[in-house]
Amino acid sequence: MSLHDRAGQPALQSDLADIPHLISSYYTLSPRADHPAEQVSFGTSGHRGSALKRSFNQSHIRAITQAVVDYRRQAGIRGPMLLGYDTHALSQPAFFTAIEVLAANGVRIHIQKGRAFLPTPVLSYGVIRYNRTSDELADGLILTPSHNPPADGGIKYNPPHGGPADTDVTDFIAARANHYLAHGLEGVRWVSHDVAMATALVEEWDLIGEYIEALGQVLNMEVIAKSGIRLGVDPLGGASVSVWQRIGERYGLDLTVVNDRVDPAFGFMALDKDGQIRMDCSSSHAMAPLLAIKDQYDLALANDPDADRHGIVCRDGGLMNPNHFLAVAIDYLLAHRPQWPQGIAVGKTLVSSAIIDKVVAAKGYPLQEVPVGFKWFVEGLSLGTLGFGGEESAGASFLDRQGRAFSTDKDGFILCLLAAEIQAVTGQSPAAHYEALEARFGVHHYRRIDAPATEAIKAAFKTLDPETLSCDHLAGEPVQAILTRAPGNGASIGGLKMVTEHGWFAARPSGTEPIYKIYAESSLGESHLNALLEEAQALIAKLSS
Repeated sequence: MSLHDRAGQPALQSDLADIPHLISSYYTLSPRADHPAEQVSFGTSGHRGSALKRSFNQSHIRAITQAVVDYRRQAGIRGPMLLGYDTHALSQPAFFTAIEVLAANGVRIHIQKGRAFLPTPVLSYGVIRYNRTSDELADGLILTPSHNPPADGGIKYNPPHGGPADTDVTDFIAARANHYLAHGLEGVRWVSHDVAMATALVEEWDLIGEYIEALGQVLNMEVIAKSGIRLGVDPLGGASVSVWQRIGERYGLDLTVVNDRVDPAFGFMALDKDGQIRMDCSSSHAMAPLLAIKDQYDLALANDPDADRHGIVCRDGGLMNPNHFLAVAIDYLLAHRPQWPQGIAVGKTLVSSAIIDKVVAAKGYPLQEVPVGFKWFVEGLSLGTLGFGGEESAGASFLDRQGRAFSTDKDGFILCLLAAEIQAVTGQSPAAHYEALEARFGVHHYRRIDAPATEAIKAAFKTLDPETLSCDHLAGEPVQAILTRAPGNGASIGGLKMVTEHGWFAARPSGTEPIYKIYAESSLGESHLNALLEEAQALIAKLSS
């Protein structure tokens, strides 16, 4: 994809979504049940769409919420539903729609005090905390499309383990929701908002306050405060705007929220690489405003709108590549969490950097390599058998200092605060720590590209068999492994990964766009990386011919 000529520059009025039109479309447009693009479809992070495209409208939220009620009834979940939303324009209307359906079905609902925004990791912790002390199980729904553009909406379900629902759950919810859509919402119950709020089923709790109090169990907040390091935080207009100031005040941190604006058009953002407004805290283009002031702080930190992702900016290294920070975080945690059980596993997605494998091996810990999707880490984090789980897309979580689950969804707060702990404890920035890892394990060149995917290519991915692939060399090296299932848990990766001594590539089709994603990494250099990417595309084209 070519770089947009205004990438990294401030958004103009002409770039902004028409928010009134978007919200009115949520209520006035309905999905057509026979159009696949307008049906409910759960990806790795819930159902996402736009009201303008008839893929995220009131009918969707009514159907999905009723389907979640149906699921929790059959699963015996009788406790409250924790409900939250982020700052996207469609999130609050969907939040109120969900309340109307949940109340009509007699479900108790816990929301943030003052009906304020609620970040994903806070909801995850809230579910876990409630279920530790109650006989009735709670679960959660959050209205967010994560870092997606302003015109998008999203909804995801977190069962009683607090993390993203597994495929068997989301398949049930999607099928039931699409059934409701196809039958004109017959069987879906809802009441007016006034009636819902008058039922006494909706309870306000300071879920954010409870989360903040527990942070001291996860991180060494005392040493961060005593170090006096200056932290600049940009919530990127998201739900974390109501959290960071409270964290700083509670623990006495030298912390400045550099932008406290909440604007559903996100008009303060810089354009991403493709010219879109996208609140991606791992993109140097979207993060241009924070990068411009990084020298005013020892560390500059950022989250996406639902705060499940982290962005780490160091004075001496700029915005860290998410893979680089994952490697640093793992290396530090395995050396500074003495109460974690010896031999606890570390989880990574199979498209994350191979330097993580080398870091974990050098520490003598087992590695669990899983397909893309944070749901694969939930069981291990819940049971305390997985100390850390991380994705290449700047999402991760880890256990508290006692080795217990804290949040089982991606947690941008604790990863940002871990960067501060690393600098406070060691006196060196995370960027400097990564330089040391490179000096020890070599430079790793990593890239992801998107390539066009025909129907033939998508069909070829579904029928891949490693036994029938005739490829014994890749970019000049013998192929050591051809994978269609993840080595960590045997689950299908929905694509292909090939590994050589000094490099690898992985390819998987997008579930929502006519593209497939190719990830590749080389420890030999950029020319070898280019060869990996070129040969990967040629191989995939050959498979589909």
